Amino acid sequence: MQKTPPGMFSAGDAYERFMGRWSRKLAPALVQFAGVRDGDSVLDVGCGTGALAAAAAAIGPSVQVSGVDPSAAYVTAAARRHGTDRVRFRVGDARELPFPAASFDRTLSLLILNFVPEPGAAVDQMIRVTRPGGTVAAAVWDYAGGMEMLRTFWDEAIALRPEMDSRDERHMRFSTAGELAALWRARGLRDVVETSLVIDMPFASFDDYWQPFLAGQGPAGVFIAALPDAAREQLRERLAHRLTGTTTGATISMQGRAWAVRGEVVG
Repeated sequence: MQKTPPGMFSAGDAYERFMGRWSRKLAPALVQFAGVRDGDSVLDVGCGTGALAAAAAAIGPSVQVSGVDPSAAYVTAAARRHGTDRVRFRVGDARELPFPAASFDRTLSLLILNFVPEPGAAVDQMIRVTRPGGTVAAAVWDYAGGMEMLRTFWDEAIALRPEMDSRDERHMRFSTAGELAALWRARGLRDVVETSLVIDMPFASFDDYWQPFLAGQGPAGVFIAALPDAAREQLRERLAHRLTGTTTGATISMQGRAWAVRGEVVG
């Protein structure tokens, strides 16, 4: 079974505050890029709290969506928020998808492949459960520069603690242009297309930006949780100064860029 690392993406409500707002904005863009149409059967791999499944279901009343995630807490949250008679969620491993071959018209994955221990095996499973001629698509944040919320955080975190550079998410797989496309081609998908998906995100204040980091979600949340109190406060002050100067109640606007890829399953 695919395991979620301790402290990372473990609680649905905490994830919603931290990354859920981003996922909800990005999901429709991936659904459009993947070409989801009314009447399609869609699988959301690594469904989390259900943002991508909900976006796929919104395409039309005849779309059927299944979501699978290794976290029971996420599956429960997704079912509570988005579950219907045509949108269903279950616990499962991306590397051993619990569905028969050729079950879906389109198999999608949003912001999860870089966390799967064996991404090649996960893509092979996504291909297996997709019908010949169907589409397999995914997106991963551009951690190196295009995901401003996290890039800003890590720039200040590593300036404060240079010895922790290895924790910076810019080192994660598939976060630079071309990596996802290379993976798709290596697994035998055809007509592979990669693009960038860009969204804007407003924050009502610095606290709206900062507080979700304190819930221990993702690599950044784990990093903060391990800091001594004085270092955590120092990081908060550095970020506040960088983002708002002395006006900590000011609104903040940031962009998020993800790399997205799609390919067709060979018949």
